[in-house]
Amino acid sequence: MREEILAALAQYGSPALFAVVTIASIGVPLPVSLLLIVTGSLVAQGVMPLWWAIALACAGSVIGDQIGYAIGRWGGTRLVSRFGGMLGGPERMAKAEAHARRWGGPGVFLSRWLVTPLGSVINLTSGIAEYPWMRFLLWDVLGEALGAALYIVLGWIFSDRVLELDAALGDFTWMILALLAAVVLGWMLWKYLRTKRD
Repeated sequence: MREEILAALAQYGSPALFAVVTIASIGVPLPVSLLLIVTGSLVAQGVMPLWWAIALACAGSVIGDQIGYAIGRWGGTRLVSRFGGMLGGPERMAKAEAHARRWGGPGVFLSRWLVTPLGSVINLTSGIAEYPWMRFLLWDVLGEALGAALYIVLGWIFSDRVLELDAALGDFTWMILALLAAVVLGWMLWKYLRTKRD
């Protein structure tokens, strides 16, 4: 799949970039970070202007995120009841909604560029939790602009080491997720032990 996407980027350029980031932001698992890094490499070769690449990647990502939010917002309860098993069950979705309400804008912002594997889930749960759309849009645009600029500029700077950079960034993202999971589990354990003592 990676090779086909990169070949489409090399052959079709900007339209392929826009289409792939839009589809991935809706929730289809595609190698977007690699695509953005390779786009940066194409920018370094003079194939595509830097600001045009960032603007297209940001616009496609925001449109895909809005579609994911809309699916959650207007298909929320029916979606959970119909596909609840695939999404982890109603209890898990209720917890995800509570997290979306608690983290709000900063959660949306960070999931656009720091913990990107959570992005499509946060889009869906923000819609289900009826997080205000204008706030979602603001945090989404800010996060996607930073994420697109960050990955494309890194690809531009390290254009001769694209695959190594993609592997390092992927490892970093999973390390951040593991650290977050450890903090949450530690907090839950501490809370459990504290109630046990009382």
